[in-house]
Amino acid sequence: MPTGTRRSGAPAPEDSELPKAAIFDVDGTLLDSVDLHALAWHDAMVKFGHDVGFEQVRGQIGKGGDKLIPHFLSEDAQRDHGREMEEWRGNRFKSEYLPLVRPFSAVPDLLRRVKDASVRIAVASSAKKDELNKYLDIAGIGDLVDVRTCSDDVEESKPAPDIFEAVLKKLGVEGADAVVIGDTPFDAEGAGKAKIATIGVLCGGFTEDSLRQAGCIQVYPGPAALLACFGDSLLAR
Repeated sequence: MPTGTRRSGAPAPEDSELPKAAIFDVDGTLLDSVDLHALAWHDAMVKFGHDVGFEQVRGQIGKGGDKLIPHFLSEDAQRDHGREMEEWRGNRFKSEYLPLVRPFSAVPDLLRRVKDASVRIAVASSAKKDELNKYLDIAGIGDLVDVRTCSDDVEESKPAPDIFEAVLKKLGVEGADAVVIGDTPFDAEGAGKAKIATIGVLCGGFTEDSLRQAGCIQVYPGPAALLACFGDSLLAR
């Protein structure tokens, strides 16, 4: 049974102090989009002649193309058609799968609760800028987000810490003053390298054990459960 109980791992904010910022991943955390991204990547792999199964791709969602493509393609294949494949994947996702993306339950309510606690809200996504803006519109939270950071802002995607370091800089806070909320081990690994504590959510499809092992201090089923248990979470301590 997933719980919000703390375990050893990344350092957590002091119990007596509220965090200054909550940094949300988007795909799989706020939006039910992981399977759709996996389908688009699987389509691209097949299109360009690579025998990669859907489940294999799904396990890598949460990384940007700079990390996902080298996981499956040789260096020669990357040079030959890696960029073309990534572009094809992006167009495929926008045309076939983006219209199917929906937010998880209680997402706007959770972010409003964070706002009510006087905690600033940021998003840190491996998506491109135009995709990210569309996602926030779909989730109905564009007006609640103080800082937006995406793959266009960094050299390396998760699990590298670049995106979290970029968002900390935009927020003007230290890692110890923030909390990341994400659905993948790559979120927790990247956040840990930036010295930020992570709350994991299971709605992206990764197991509680994999999230704990990657460094998540608390784990909840999804945004609605985190909202229901808000007072006991890292966001309220």
